[in-house]
Amino acid sequence: MISLSIVSHGQAVLVQQLLNDLEDVDPSEMIKEVIVTCNLPERINYSFKNLPLKLINNPLPKGFAANHNAAFEQSIGDYFCVLNPDIRLIENPFMALVENMRDLKLGMIAPSIVDLDGQLEDSVRRFPTISRLVKRLFTGKHDIYTFTQTDELFYPDWVAGMFMLFDKAAYQAVNGFDEGYFLYYEDVDICVRLWQKGFPIAVLPKSSVIHQAQRQSHKQLKYLRWHLGSMLRFFIKHSGGFAQNLHAKLGKCF
Repeated sequence: MISLSIVSHGQAVLVQQLLNDLEDVDPSEMIKEVIVTCNLPERINYSFKNLPLKLINNPLPKGFAANHNAAFEQSIGDYFCVLNPDIRLIENPFMALVENMRDLKLGMIAPSIVDLDGQLEDSVRRFPTISRLVKRLFTGKHDIYTFTQTDELFYPDWVAGMFMLFDKAAYQAVNGFDEGYFLYYEDVDICVRLWQKGFPIAVLPKSSVIHQAQRQSHKQLKYLRWHLGSMLRFFIKHSGGFAQNLHAKLGKCF
């Protein structure tokens, strides 16, 4: 039913922990396959007993979008789930997510993301605009949604790409992630395009997963260049006017 896509950047230990979690929460009725892409050369010895495990070894590193699109091309599930290696599962999140996906005819759904201390992360945000970026420059804060893990499902602008569960037809309809981004803003971009195509996205706070943030390397200059380049591409592509138009549309629908 669900094809999972995990991309490893020399993160074999984290990937194995996630595979262990998948077996521990016993999602065998929900998950059809796990596709692991090794974006960097690494020694792997993954153990995953109950479900098909497909390995993709890249001869050269690819970006976030290209890796998950390549995995999608090989996927056979009705749903396609993008998972970061540093996600850990508390319990089985997939059943409730799929049920809501079906009932509400969603294009994509995500759980709430908590850190190792159980605190909600800022993974659910409003669309970036020039004014919001200026505000963040002065305050250091993202323009996020405020909610608790006991809240009901709601429809945000976009969610971070660490855990995204897509309806296969919706993913195909928007041609997957935009491979013009190497890293950053792919998740914002695909959420814009899903909304534009009439595929709602949602967050189910009562379903949650843990994020073991691995952000030390992101202090390097190349990550800053990728971030700024992706931001520029996003605003040029969408001309900065998408947010108001989508919000007007959302006001009529939800």
